[in-house]
Amino acid sequence: MIIGADVGTQSLKVAVLDDQLRTIGRAARCYQPSYPKPGWVEQAPSLWTDALGPAIAEALQAAQVSPGDIRAIGFCGQLDGCIAVDSDGNALSPCLIWMDRRATEEIEDVPADRVHGECGLVLDPGHLGAKARWLLRHLSPAKPIARFHQPISYMVEQLTGVAVIDHALASTSMLYSLDRRRYDPELLAQFELSERQLPAIAAAESKAGTLNRRGAALTGLPEGVAVAVGTGDDFGTPLGAGFNAPGRVAVVLGTGEVVGGLHPTPMRDDSGLLETHAYPGGAFFIENPGWFSGGSITWICQLLNIPDLATLNALAAEVPAGADGLTFLPALTGAMAPEWQPAARGCFYGMTPAHGRGHMARAVLEGCAFAMRDVVDRLDRMGVEARSLLLIGGGAHSRLWAQMRADIVQRPVELPNCIDSAPIGAALLAAVAGGVARDLTEAVGALSDGHTDIAPDRRQADAYDDAHGRYRQLFGALRPLFTEQPRN
Repeated sequence: MIIGADVGTQSLKVAVLDDQLRTIGRAARCYQPSYPKPGWVEQAPSLWTDALGPAIAEALQAAQVSPGDIRAIGFCGQLDGCIAVDSDGNALSPCLIWMDRRATEEIEDVPADRVHGECGLVLDPGHLGAKARWLLRHLSPAKPIARFHQPISYMVEQLTGVAVIDHALASTSMLYSLDRRRYDPELLAQFELSERQLPAIAAAESKAGTLNRRGAALTGLPEGVAVAVGTGDDFGTPLGAGFNAPGRVAVVLGTGEVVGGLHPTPMRDDSGLLETHAYPGGAFFIENPGWFSGGSITWICQLLNIPDLATLNALAAEVPAGADGLTFLPALTGAMAPEWQPAARGCFYGMTPAHGRGHMARAVLEGCAFAMRDVVDRLDRMGVEARSLLLIGGGAHSRLWAQMRADIVQRPVELPNCIDSAPIGAALLAAVAGGVARDLTEAVGALSDGHTDIAPDRRQADAYDDAHGRYRQLFGALRPLFTEQPRN
C-alpha cells in the first residue's frame, strides 16, 4: 500500500492506493490562506503538518488498512511558495504562497533576459528567488536562516530530516538552469543566495529518505516508511490523470488554473506568456502557471451568497454565451493572461440594470476560460501539440464549465473519472520510491480509470470569439492602470 498527499492552497488531500495502484481510500482537511495586506498572501506551515496525520488516519480507515501496511508516501502540492527555516528545519516565517506579490523590489535589478534564457521563466515576484531575497531583507537578524523551502520540500524535511527538491519544483525558482539541470551560480548571486541555502535537487520519484521519529509522529505511520522527493501540483495533478506524453493540453482547475502541454525539449516562449518547467519523467511542461480561477469561483459564490458550485452552474446556464456583454477579468490576485501583470486587478465591465447574478456567475466562468484560450492559442503558435484538453481538478466537476471550454477553443475535452488527481500523482511518485513500480511509465500505465469525452458545439464559436475579443480589448484598455500600486 502507498499514500499520496496533496498540499493544496485550501486543503490537504490524501489518497491510499493498493499495490495495483487502485485508489481504496481518500480523505481531506480544509484550511485557508491569510491576506495581511493587499498583495500579501501567507499560510502557516503548521496548517499542513497539523492536517496531515488526521487526513491519513481517515483515509486509512476508509481503505480498511493499518499504518503498518504502508510502504511509501509521496507529496505534491502548491508551488512558488517560500518558507525560511532554521538549521533544524523549523519554520522562521509564514509561507509566502504562490499568490503573494510583495517581492516586487527584489526583482528590479534582475535581468529578465537572463531569467528567461537560463530558466525559461518570466521575471516575476511570485517565484521563490524573489521571495527568498525579500525574507533575507525583512526577517529579523535574530532569526538566522539556514534554508529556503517550497511547501513540498518543507514537508519532506519535516518527515525525513532531508532537504531535497525535485527538478520540476526547482525549475520554478528563477535559480535553475533548464539545460544544465542544476542551480545557476550567476542567478544565485543576483538574488543574494548561495546553493547551501537551498534543498539539493533529485528526481521527483526518487527516495528522499524514510520517516524519522518526527515524521512518524506527524503522519501516524511507522518509522522507516519510504518518502518520495515529491513535486508541485502543476506537475503531480496532470501526472495522476495519466498525462505523460505530448498531444493534449492539461487544464488544472484548482484554486489557481494551470494550463500547459508537454514537449520533449525545453522550448522558450519569447512572448512571455508561457514558462518552461522540467516535468517528472524527463519531458518539459510548457505552461502558464496559473491565475486565480477556482479562487474566483469561491469569491463570487461568497460575494453573491451562492451556496455551491451546482447553484452557480444553474444560474450561469440561464444566460447565453457571452453573458449578454458582461465581461470579467480574472485578475483578482494579478493577471497571468493574456499578459503577466502582477499589479493588475480583476473587474467586471459592461454592467447594466438588466444584468443579474446569473450574468455575473457566467462572466466569471467565461473570463477564466478566456485566459485558458490565450494559453492554448500561444501553444498552437509555438508548435506544442494541443489536439484536445484534459480537464482535472475540482473545477472539472462543472459539466457546464467543461462544455464552455470545449466551445471556446473548439477542441474536444476529456474528463477523467478521477478528476481530483493530485494525490494520485503524488502516490505514483511514492510507488516508484517504494519499489511498487519500476518507473513512472509503468506507474502511469497501471492507472485504469476511464474518462468522458465532450465535443465542442460549433454553433457557439462565433459568440465566444466575440466575447473573447471584448475580454482582450478590456484588458488592453485597462493596462495603463496596472502600473499603479494598490493602496493599503
